Amino acid sequence: MQLFICEKPSQARDIARVLQAGRRAEGCLVGERVTVTWCVGHLLETAPPETYGSHLKRWALEDLPILPQQWKVLPKPKVASQLKVIRGLLGRCDEVVIATDADREGEMIAREILELEGYRGPVQRLWLSALNDASIRQALAALKPGAETLPLYHSALARSRADWLVGINLSRLFTLLGRRAGYDGVLPVGRVQTPTLKLVVSRDRAIASFVAQPYWTLDIRLAAGTADFQARWQPPPTACDDQGRCTRQSVAQQVLKGVLEAAQVHIDSVENERVRESAPLPFDLGTLQEICSARLGLGAQETLECAQALYETHKVTSYPRSDCGYLPESMIDDAPALLEALTQADPALRDRLQDLNLSVRSRAWNTAKISAHHGIIPTAVAFRIDSLPPRERAVYALIRARYLAQFCALHEYLKTEALFIGAGETFKATGKQILVPGWKPWISEADPTGPADASQALPALHEGHALSVCSAKVDARTTQPPKPYTEGTLIRAMKSIANQIEDSRLRQRLKDSIGIGTEATRASILQGLIDHGYLVKKKRSLSASAAGHTLIEAVPPEVADPLMTALWEQALEHIETGRLTVDAFLFKQGEWLSQLIKHHATLKLNVPAARGPGCPICKTVMRKRTGRTGTFWSCSRYPDCKGTKPLAKPKASKPKSKGP
Repeated sequence: MQLFICEKPSQARDIARVLQAGRRAEGCLVGERVTVTWCVGHLLETAPPETYGSHLKRWALEDLPILPQQWKVLPKPKVASQLKVIRGLLGRCDEVVIATDADREGEMIAREILELEGYRGPVQRLWLSALNDASIRQALAALKPGAETLPLYHSALARSRADWLVGINLSRLFTLLGRRAGYDGVLPVGRVQTPTLKLVVSRDRAIASFVAQPYWTLDIRLAAGTADFQARWQPPPTACDDQGRCTRQSVAQQVLKGVLEAAQVHIDSVENERVRESAPLPFDLGTLQEICSARLGLGAQETLECAQALYETHKVTSYPRSDCGYLPESMIDDAPALLEALTQADPALRDRLQDLNLSVRSRAWNTAKISAHHGIIPTAVAFRIDSLPPRERAVYALIRARYLAQFCALHEYLKTEALFIGAGETFKATGKQILVPGWKPWISEADPTGPADASQALPALHEGHALSVCSAKVDARTTQPPKPYTEGTLIRAMKSIANQIEDSRLRQRLKDSIGIGTEATRASILQGLIDHGYLVKKKRSLSASAAGHTLIEAVPPEVADPLMTALWEQALEHIETGRLTVDAFLFKQGEWLSQLIKHHATLKLNVPAARGPGCPICKTVMRKRTGRTGTFWSCSRYPDCKGTKPLAKPKASKPKSKGP
């Protein structure tokens, strides 16, 4: 019997339908010599510290670091029954086909069960990029040897154990140090979440410390025949800041007076450049989250849920958790059938699709640049676009437009830059004339809320000619603070963390790395920070809460440094490609944790002053606890010190005296 292990029941039903395994049994679907079963995400979890010794249930500095020699996992209680089903099926099968999501976490979901149950039989891998019947049949005909994807499991295992080591050890360390300093609360530290929080805290601090500086601009309106256009003064370096902005109002006013008196300028130079822009690549998940945040107001998790529903429920798009926007050249042949399916789904497209050129080969078609997954694109499944919920329809429209743009001509325009001399000063005008719309209308239509092209059209200009000055105006402006992060821009910052690294060698080393987190985890990291109160979302903007600032102030820089976790992610990629072993990676983590704990165990944290009373036994600041009899003050050194105090009862307010 061939046993297919899927990640979730819906996925199992899709695969079972193609395999003609339609008979239901407990926790599985059965066909002729084939059985399809499923997990419900991870059925196992890393065992808590007390599993390695009952004394570890108590938080104590002397027990750190906690470094398991033999790692243990435990079944999740809510899904233990499904694990029992899979255990029984493994005992009867001849071969296992891993059919979980085609990424490292999907690999781990199945492999950790095989390892726990000691399965040693043959393993194959079903590698799916879409869940429509045609894609499933194609993948079934090209099963991968299990050994080919085993490194994905090793990478996921290393990630899981590293997260456990950092989370358990550093959360205990800094919480205990915080209690010693009188901080009433837990200081949770995560390998990815803490550096992500640091990005927001740093932005908050930059905004708070920003001091607006005044500057002045001078625009003139020029006439050329029946046309008029705007040019901007180019102030001399002696009147500018390092960004080229005029910081001396008197100079701007003096130039204004001079150019109005002169009443004309001469054309000093005209440069024309024909610009050709390629269509943007099909979406990877991070870019989709960024665009959906900016254009649709969706959070990262909301975008992922929409993309997952389009893939899994409606089956109208390919696998969403991709970190790659390129497409394999072999898929070019699928384009005619896919375009016909898009027409059936949305008949309003029929006339416009006829304008596409299937012989166009955009830069997206590049097999050499494909990672584990290709870009997110529509599938050829039959459906009606108006059957999608509005939010999912909007996300689908963005995905579809990016795909269709690959069959359009380049977007071409004429860029003109002209310099003018008047009253001894230089003015510059720029213009843009669309020559070939190309792919641009598809993207603009899918994203009508995108920024409008504010470029002006310039008339024909010739060097040496004189133009009249119609009007001139000085505007007072102020420099603007950095913008708060949105979920979309924070995702982008997590992806491109190398751009924030000053060391050029490290920046180059990390240029092509995965950044902070992965496409599959960034949304949950952000949502977790929001849910736990460390990030506050107001409309679309994110800021760190007081607790978030406290946490970043408490932990040492190396723990919150985004560079550290980016290097970890790079190491996980090396495990995935066989250049590093799990044991070597975890050994380095253990060494780093041991040194950090040894160095910081005696330090005093810089945390906000506590508000609790002093302990009656040791005089340490106390914190609130809740027990069977209600809330009371407890020594922050508990259980080493068991001093307690009752909460002070609020004073009864005196009744207001009634007037006569």
